[in-house]
Amino acid sequence: MNIIVERFAKIKSNIEKNSNTNSKTIVAVSKTFSLDHIMPLINHGHLHYGENKVQEAFAKWHQIKRENKELKLHMIGKLQSNKAKKAVELFDYIHSVDNQKLADTLSKCQLKINKSLKYFIQVNIGNEEQKSGVRYGEVDAFYTYCKNENQMDILGLMAIPPNDGNEEKYFKSLSELNASLGLKELSIGMSSDYMVAINYKATYLRIGSSIFGQRN
Repeated sequence: MNIIVERFAKIKSNIEKNSNTNSKTIVAVSKTFSLDHIMPLINHGHLHYGENKVQEAFAKWHQIKRENKELKLHMIGKLQSNKAKKAVELFDYIHSVDNQKLADTLSKCQLKINKSLKYFIQVNIGNEEQKSGVRYGEVDAFYTYCKNENQMDILGLMAIPPNDGNEEKYFKSLSELNASLGLKELSIGMSSDYMVAINYKATYLRIGSSIFGQRN
């Protein structure tokens, strides 16, 4: 068995052993890796992949997505409004909706090509200056705006907690906010902390290096 498929199978098994009844979607974060490197996992039947740059993702995925309609691509990085049109054409999920201008642009773009994407609102859970995301206290109003003004299909919230060893505190806070909004999906947990995230109702786990190896 290919080493990437072996790693994926082990991660999936660990998640299933330790999960509650919530189903988990593993988003295999394939950013920076070539399609040749990713293909063993595609051939194994895994469908969900994450990228953080529109141009790189388009070059890598647009042809194979035409050939395999079941593949689902997740935008997990900062998305600028001027890249929204191409992002809507290529991606199926966007995890990084974090401002009104972007929400407006995404809504117009998907309407124009008659495509319905699924979205997560990115929350700046630690109120860090250097990170993107809606501030915790502003999430409720922003969610209402996206849902009512733009008719966006908001699945849930997404966050990357500060790297200070307190991820449980942040996951708990985000999970509670997600539930208070009546949202069912939650995008938290990466290679270093996905086993913690599943204890706080994570449903989308963004796992990269633990599957594909270290990036150069």
